[in-house]
Amino acid sequence: MSHNIYSEEHEIFRDAFRKYVRNEVAPYLEEWEEKGEVPRGAWQGMGEQGFLCPWLEEQYGGSGVGFEYSVIIAEELTRIRADGFQVGLHSDIIAPYINSFGNQAQKERWLPGCTTGDTILAVAMTEPGAGSDLQGIRTKAVKDGDSYIISGQKTFISNGVSCDLVIVACKTDPEAVPAHKGMSLLVVEDGSPGFTKGKKLKKMGMYCADTAELYFEDCSVPKENLLGEENQGFFHLMQKLPQERLMCAIQTQVAAETMLDITIQYCREREAFGKPIGRFQHNAFKIVEMATEVELGRSFINDLISDHIEGKDIIKRVAMAKWWLAEMANRVAYDCVQLHGGYGYMEEYPICRWYRDIRASSIYAGTTEIMKTIIAKGLGF
Repeated sequence: MSHNIYSEEHEIFRDAFRKYVRNEVAPYLEEWEEKGEVPRGAWQGMGEQGFLCPWLEEQYGGSGVGFEYSVIIAEELTRIRADGFQVGLHSDIIAPYINSFGNQAQKERWLPGCTTGDTILAVAMTEPGAGSDLQGIRTKAVKDGDSYIISGQKTFISNGVSCDLVIVACKTDPEAVPAHKGMSLLVVEDGSPGFTKGKKLKKMGMYCADTAELYFEDCSVPKENLLGEENQGFFHLMQKLPQERLMCAIQTQVAAETMLDITIQYCREREAFGKPIGRFQHNAFKIVEMATEVELGRSFINDLISDHIEGKDIIKRVAMAKWWLAEMANRVAYDCVQLHGGYGYMEEYPICRWYRDIRASSIYAGTTEIMKTIIAKGLGF
């Protein structure tokens, strides 16, 4: 770790947030997982404490604090395996689009609700026929007087069921060459005519994250809902993706740390053939290998966080972190389950739940393969 990014004030905040999470989130996780979504009250509770979009300026209800606070919130939620409560997505991935590309009227209209938890956010890029290849989206928006008419379908949308406001990537100029130059971002509010939310999708893991298909059938939104510039949507998205990847990388790093801690503890207590299973050389070496990779991951992620706070370009390195940490956390999950033996396969053991949750980390927010493509470009290939 090159240098500590946290002051005493940050640590005081971490302690307070950790207490909040232990009391107000952890006890309800199982219930939320069964329902497949986080209740609105949990969002509003976070909002009341100032834990949503803490970086936003005070005029919009934020605290105007640094990115470090977002990192602390993401880390502590992940530590209790509450990634399905999509706070990071809401606060640090979607709200920044409105803050950066919204005009004054849009910011005043939408941002205050984001800080109180009354406006839950989603972003709709992926479609049934277009995921990683964002240029291939088919959802289109046609200008009609003072409105845009949106037609299309989106899928795998996190917060899809509970969202009050969704930023939709659409084609506004289908003739544009290259294709990505004809994309715009339109804000669609829940209840807009022609906008319907499909059923909750059943997933392998991350059960409390509500994930849905969204349908736009001649959905009419006022032209004031255009976010940023028309046909510049792709570039607006690209500007914010490094922070999205950084948030994901932070979560996967903490997941790996937590799974390792759980397993070391288990291997000290569980006995076989008259001694703790961690004393068998093969198992000890396996734990040592994981501990080393986790340590390397922590140094890398802390460097990236520092550089991002200082405004340095992290595009290439954050893509490296996103893929490597996700794959590393998946290896750690596999070996940790193995070290737990039969108990590792039982739902009541946390490692079993971690194992199914972590699998998505190498897929969402850009797959491992897409990250490697980005890095290759950065290396001049």
